[in-house]
Amino acid sequence: MKYRIWLPVMLLLVWMATPVLAQSLTVTDMAGRSVRVPAEPDRIVCLGPGALRLIVYLDAQDRVAGVEAMEKRFAAGRPYWLAQPQLHTLPVVGPGGPGAINKKPDMEAVLRIGPDLIFATYMDAPLADEVAATLGIPVVVLSYGELSRFDRAVYHSLELAGRILNRQRRADEVVKYIEDLRAELKRRTADTHDGEKPGVFVGGIGYRGAHGITSTQRNYIPLDWNHAVNLAGRVDAAIGSHVFVDREVLLGLDPEVIFIDGAGRDLVAEDYRKRPDFYRALSAFRSRKVYRLLPFNFYTTNIGTAMADALAIGKTLYPSRFADVDPAERADAIYAFLVGRPVYDQMAADYGPVGEPVRFLQP
Repeated sequence: MKYRIWLPVMLLLVWMATPVLAQSLTVTDMAGRSVRVPAEPDRIVCLGPGALRLIVYLDAQDRVAGVEAMEKRFAAGRPYWLAQPQLHTLPVVGPGGPGAINKKPDMEAVLRIGPDLIFATYMDAPLADEVAATLGIPVVVLSYGELSRFDRAVYHSLELAGRILNRQRRADEVVKYIEDLRAELKRRTADTHDGEKPGVFVGGIGYRGAHGITSTQRNYIPLDWNHAVNLAGRVDAAIGSHVFVDREVLLGLDPEVIFIDGAGRDLVAEDYRKRPDFYRALSAFRSRKVYRLLPFNFYTTNIGTAMADALAIGKTLYPSRFADVDPAERADAIYAFLVGRPVYDQMAADYGPVGEPVRFLQP
């Protein structure tokens, strides 16, 4: 009842308080919708996985007027949040998190903030239309592509948001920065011979929460960019890249090298203590070729962390080809460029140094 009474009143107040914008433009968003938006909006709200991250990549965080509660509850693991502490004090516009994907935001909370524009990821077109019509605020849908990884859709999203926010040049710089690293890794690893390529498995990957060693991806960006042999690619999957591998299947794959994602590190350590015989049956554990990675699947893809992991993986698998690479220094440079501050030390404090051997193994 409260919602039905106050929402029309708040809509009227927002309409009365909002100046008529002299300039606007019409864009096609990632849901295929034609949306008229204000040119260079002063106040924006970001909803859904990774929406706020893209705005920080565009160096437009000063326009953000409110954040999701999820951003405040889970501070670790997301460099854009670590690097921009002023975002921590902003009002909350809704719960956020995986359970809020493609659902209405807290309409009253959004109206109280009075944004000029809403950016939302992974919102279907009909819902975006409904939210926009109800609030009287344009909604632009962005996307990273498939959940838990990213593809060129994220480049289109950066370019779209950059056009709206007058950050086109910055959007181009970000895309080029990512592609330059991809090209560097290709240059370093494209001519590797099959004999140089150990079988690799990445366990503990986060997917709508933290998981143990059996959680992996058939298509894993840092391995793909290094032309590495991802043994998870041999696992049948009905749909999508993420899979949970049976323990018997993992034993059969018997990877020479295993990387543990930081999101699942503690769960893997706990499982190791409970089932030491299982882990000792794996060649990588017996030969102590088990290494840590920073978690990049956290509220969809933290692209900078995926880039840092890719460099650490390259140095681990092909040390002579990456002899000049210091993964920690490169990670700090990546974070400084993408999110405005070198936050690797905090990431390493929370999850351990990237590329280092895990410490819970027994002799």
